Amino acid sequence: MSLKHHHHHRGVELSAASKSFVSKKWAFLLCIGFFCAGTLFSDRMWPEPEANVASREAASDERLLLMSEDCDSSKTSLGEVYKSPDATQTLDKTISTLEMELAAARAAQESIMNGSPVSDEFKLPETVTKRKYLMVVGINTAFNSRKRRDSVRATWMPPGEERKKLEEEKGIVMRFVIGHSATPGGILDRAIQAEESKHGDFLRLDHVEGYLELSAKTKSYFITAFELWDADFYVKVDDDVHVNIATLGAELAKYRMKPRVYIGCMKSGPVLAQKGVRYHEPEYWKFGEEGNRYFRHATGQLYAVSRELASYISINKNVLHKYVNEDVSLGSWFLGLDVEHVDDRRLCCGTTDCEWKAQAGNMCVASFDWSCSGICRSADRMKDVHRRCGEGPNALMAVSF
Repeated sequence: MSLKHHHHHRGVELSAASKSFVSKKWAFLLCIGFFCAGTLFSDRMWPEPEANVASREAASDERLLLMSEDCDSSKTSLGEVYKSPDATQTLDKTISTLEMELAAARAAQESIMNGSPVSDEFKLPETVTKRKYLMVVGINTAFNSRKRRDSVRATWMPPGEERKKLEEEKGIVMRFVIGHSATPGGILDRAIQAEESKHGDFLRLDHVEGYLELSAKTKSYFITAFELWDADFYVKVDDDVHVNIATLGAELAKYRMKPRVYIGCMKSGPVLAQKGVRYHEPEYWKFGEEGNRYFRHATGQLYAVSRELASYISINKNVLHKYVNEDVSLGSWFLGLDVEHVDDRRLCCGTTDCEWKAQAGNMCVASFDWSCSGICRSADRMKDVHRRCGEGPNALMAVSF
């Protein structure tokens, strides 16, 4: 190759390289220029969306903050509820009431499905709300106990208009409880009807009177009282027992927030298998070996049950077993249930110690003689016991529950 030709070839290569170098340089500069122009164009044409994004982010942060505050507030409120005994007890009582209403609804549904008539306690509640009472006091009595009833009327049971005022102002209902004789409309029933016309203080049961029928009478009383009066407590007391009604009301009011309460003087007496003795237990074999004792239950002179337990008795009346002794029957109905047994010895004071207890400021709720299972010769001695152990004539109207 000639020298001339060689120099010509090198010149062509340099020229091509120079053009390639310029192209890459200009391409780089053009890219930078377009990028700057694009950024400037974007800033001028779309400033608002960035503001909206920032606004949305701020609003989202604010909502998250509010939700966090609500959660904290809810936790605080729930914590306060859990820490409050009254609130917890109220919740328990409400749940218990709803459970009883559900049981009643199921019983009504079963009756309808079986084509049976629905009893009154299973019917849907009326639109008009019942008056609420503190307690219903049922005084168990018999046809031949007229003098006992008069002794009660003359001492711890207010007469006529005072009794009605007690119902209206204090929410305390008091009635003598009795069924009918084996011959309805006979002389015994007519005597009670005449007494009722005079005093207006009886609760008549659909029940045939008889000593061996006390368990059935007790069940009938709770069912009837529950249907007639919406009360926090239902009390049963014998007509030969002295009662301080204001003290009783104040004592029961302490347990108003408890859902299922059974209050009385709890005892566990021997199961008597021998025939012919008082309080003989025909079904003694159910309680184990001879010489065994009953489960704890309230003595029969006076006891009280809360509304939920009265409702339970009413709903399950057809399947509750009746032992010959009514206090044992009542205690057996609550076995296996989540029931609080309250053993209150103020409900069973003696007629000798109630006086000095009253003087010491520890007023008894009920007083009687254990040896007589009531006040011995109560028709004659009730006024004396009332004078020594009574809470005073103005106690009922002065007390606030």
